Amino acid sequence: MTNSNDSVTLRLMTEHDLAMLYEWLNRSHIVEWWGGEEARPTLADVQEQYLPSVLAQESVTPYIAMLNGEPIGYAQSYVALGSGDGWWEEETDPGVRGIDQLLANASQLGKGLGTKLVRALVELLFNDPEVTKIQTDPSPSNLRAIRCYEKAGFERQGTVTTPDGPAVYMVQTRQAFERTRS
Repeated sequence: MTNSNDSVTLRLMTEHDLAMLYEWLNRSHIVEWWGGEEARPTLADVQEQYLPSVLAQESVTPYIAMLNGEPIGYAQSYVALGSGDGWWEEETDPGVRGIDQLLANASQLGKGLGTKLVRALVELLFNDPEVTKIQTDPSPSNLRAIRCYEKAGFERQGTVTTPDGPAVYMVQTRQAFERTRS
């Protein structure tokens, strides 16, 4: 059990984290929501697709979530505008960021760590004055993720169709974030 005062921090992911990320991405509680069984990556896939320099070319910034000095998860943010492959084609605001994240250990689910991770990521992103809105797109059946985002200040905006199928479109604007800070 984690202490309610423990905070989740984020550090930039490095290539030294790729083997750990590979192992995480193959855990059943992650596979369920991160591409499904048919998308289980090999170590070579992870080394090719998640290398920070490769992600940077796609405007994706990868992070490792830490709790008390130990890695507990992965997070990524990306510029929504021009993200390609059928994602967010109607987006016109260059200040919108999309996010995705996971907790590595199934035993840590349902204990508030996901919310702490999302809040840490949101705060980090809104430290950039160019960021206007943060959005995410959980599966409608991923009720745990939807509740986590709501606890972290995101609001449902409806259902959207993504290349991965239907998703709950959830956002947090800079204005809403700043209201929680004052």
